[in-house]
Amino acid sequence: MHVPAVRAHSTKSRRTAPAWLTHVTRLRRAPVPRTAMVRGALGAGPLLGAGIAAGQPGPGVLAALGAMLAGVNDRPGTRRKGLVHIGLPAAAGSLGLLAGALVADATGRWAAVPVLFLVGWVSGALSARGAVWSAAALQMLVTTTIGMGMPLAGPAWLKALCFLAGAGWLVLLRLLLRTPRSPGATRWSGERETVAAVFDALADALRALGGPEAPAARRALVAAQQQADEALRLMRLLPWPRRSGGADDVLAARFGAGVALCEASIALLWEGRPVPDAVAAGPRRLASAVRSGGPAGALPSPRPDTVERLAFDRAVLEAAVVFDRTTAGAHPRQGPGHPRTAGRNSAVGPGLFTPAGREYGLRVALCVSVTAAVALLLHEDHWYWLPATAAFLVKPDMGPLFSRVVNRFAGTVAGVLAFVSLVSALGGLGAPLVVSAVVVAGALVPLSTRHFAFQTAVITVLVLSFVHTAGDTEAAASRLLETFLACVIVLLVGHLPLVADPRVRAGHRFAVTLRCTERYLRHVLDAPDPAGGRQRDDVRGLALRGAAYRALAEARAAAETVAVELPRPFGGRRHDWSAVTVAAELVVDAATACALRVENGVPRPSSGEAERVTTALSVLADALEDGHRTARPAPGPGPRDCRSLRDVMTQLHGIHRLTAEGLPGPSAPCRAPRS
Repeated sequence: MHVPAVRAHSTKSRRTAPAWLTHVTRLRRAPVPRTAMVRGALGAGPLLGAGIAAGQPGPGVLAALGAMLAGVNDRPGTRRKGLVHIGLPAAAGSLGLLAGALVADATGRWAAVPVLFLVGWVSGALSARGAVWSAAALQMLVTTTIGMGMPLAGPAWLKALCFLAGAGWLVLLRLLLRTPRSPGATRWSGERETVAAVFDALADALRALGGPEAPAARRALVAAQQQADEALRLMRLLPWPRRSGGADDVLAARFGAGVALCEASIALLWEGRPVPDAVAAGPRRLASAVRSGGPAGALPSPRPDTVERLAFDRAVLEAAVVFDRTTAGAHPRQGPGHPRTAGRNSAVGPGLFTPAGREYGLRVALCVSVTAAVALLLHEDHWYWLPATAAFLVKPDMGPLFSRVVNRFAGTVAGVLAFVSLVSALGGLGAPLVVSAVVVAGALVPLSTRHFAFQTAVITVLVLSFVHTAGDTEAAASRLLETFLACVIVLLVGHLPLVADPRVRAGHRFAVTLRCTERYLRHVLDAPDPAGGRQRDDVRGLALRGAAYRALAEARAAAETVAVELPRPFGGRRHDWSAVTVAAELVVDAATACALRVENGVPRPSSGEAERVTTALSVLADALEDGHRTARPAPGPGPRDCRSLRDVMTQLHGIHRLTAEGLPGPSAPCRAPRS
């Protein structure tokens, strides 16, 4: 179990350039989204053309803008996921455009500075709650800026309605133009594939046990489980088309069996011992059964030799029973992990008044309001580009700040050069050529998500086409200067002391992880012994465990972002959060293993041992939340002081040892990795 720490060290020793520099050119690999590219081509371009043809270029520009921003959020997933991930940001964007236009109509130009400070603070704080909230908050901030600064005729309500109609057009395309179905696929194919991916990821994780790829495979398993949980919860919330034959109940029951199987497998992963290849064959057959809708077929015979293996084999057999019961389309009873109830107690993300929320909000508010003030000093009109650029740059959850700044400027230069070259080569842009440019650029938006510079270049061409249609034919040159100013301001303000402390960002995420783990472990250790020696249908326990793993994934993402940030120019040494991530993963996995052993008849730890572990988790979470200042003393061997990340890592290892040593049984406890 010490492999992750060794791998991290060896990777660091081979690195020839600092991470904050190599991240600039990092390319995200993904399949070519052909269907999304078709939707992008049919989105903004036709709407802009319709507005021009009707003699109303202003509404056409706003509708095309709504379709463009919706296209940025048009990511792979089920139809319901697409509706939420596109629709919620679109609604927030129309609200921001309405508010911005109303402020512009009722007040003077300089009212934009305090308004953007307030909206920026709310936007930054909301972005700490998750990906969908972050996208919605970003669109709200950007459209508020556009509503106050973009000179388009018409009442405020009409502008917001045009923007919302453009986004709604892309949502309609998302519902109508879907990835071609394979033979035999049904209307539940998207949800089926996400559930099948859970079993496939489980098989991959079991095959990787004991090897260097085990940590990555385990993380992929947790991510697949979270995606399937989201897809099925949305299937319940948005039940269309009309259900027939209980297909959603069947899929939910099979996913519930998969949740129980994943819970049992995490104990195997925590133990870290390789298992025979035949063990992974069971989940692979279950994945095929999910895709086909048929039975599980023959599964490997159980060979229990430890508590963990006994629990896993029992979960495989129970999954086979569920699959057989649901093959004929019967209506299964609600089982463990059923999304109707298990998703209700999911993790609550950071709020507006947490340390991370305050840090996010203050940074975004300062950057956007400062750039707005500079823009108002430089321009009478068309000042919105500076704060809108800052809004895209400063979002804390979109990657490291230095990488975003460099790629934003490089992408803007490329986009401006492409637009200017097009205008020069054609001797000007008429309406047909503008619409054609928007169609081509719109088709490239889904593909451009692989790299921020590429995405910036494509969006720059689109925006220049929009403002050209709105009457600003000399905008290209000024965009370069304004983008440069926005990059400089965001880079300076974003690294001010007490504004952007990465320890607050990552520390808060890890504190949430430890608190969720403490709630889950306390629930397991305090629950009464079930009548049959095993606790079934523990919906609250499943929800608490899912909350812990969701929080852990968010903490890991924050730690990875902090690791590639530019070194702080105002002092302070760089901290290695990767070691804390490894230790936190061990603690969360140990809590799951504890729950599994208790459910399978292993004697519970004494009340004193349980209290020591849960109190240690709570105290360490408080210390991380306080920014590594001295925490209140804890009884026993738990954390007493938290002054550095080395202390945090050491204390996490101590908590892990407490959890492991308090679990007697036939399996040897996992040793904590060497720091």
